[in-house]
Amino acid sequence: MSRAISNPQIVLRPQDVVVLLRLSLDAESAPTYAALAEELKLTASEIHAGVDRAVAAQLARKDESGKPLLLLDALRLFVQHGVRYSFPATHGPMGRGMPTAHAAAPLNKLMVQSAEPVPVWPHKDGTVRGVAFYPLYPTVPDAAKNNPALYELLALVDAVRGGNMRERALAIAELDKRWAS
Repeated sequence: MSRAISNPQIVLRPQDVVVLLRLSLDAESAPTYAALAEELKLTASEIHAGVDRAVAAQLARKDESGKPLLLLDALRLFVQHGVRYSFPATHGPMGRGMPTAHAAAPLNKLMVQSAEPVPVWPHKDGTVRGVAFYPLYPTVPDAAKNNPALYELLALVDAVRGGNMRERALAIAELDKRWAS
């Protein structure tokens, strides 16, 4: 009889990327875990666990009071080189939803849109018909509806996760503009 071996390896989860993207909007003063939870439609314990995983992954650190501090250069490198391999794009059937990737701002203004169906996050309040592009986490569309800057970051990360080479390059350039020190 073999004995189960425990694996203490810490693994980032998709919602951790959402938390880090939100923290990048207020890099100087992070909101409380409760405020992040309410805004991102997660629980405070999910936010806390996500920050702990981000600290372990060296994408964030905590200050003396325990508030998370984003390591923006590390996040940039992870989004540019790792996010599409860690959290690859998952597509589904045609339906209504919220535009993402190249179909959402700011990329939709930089690219000529083709006749192909656009990628959308499936959502009950969606106004655009397109191909389902499942978000990093199910609460993403609701969080994005209330924060246009977060919506742009999430759409840009989706372009990195699921776009062609040109879309990825444009998305990374747009992220760099937002994250320039």
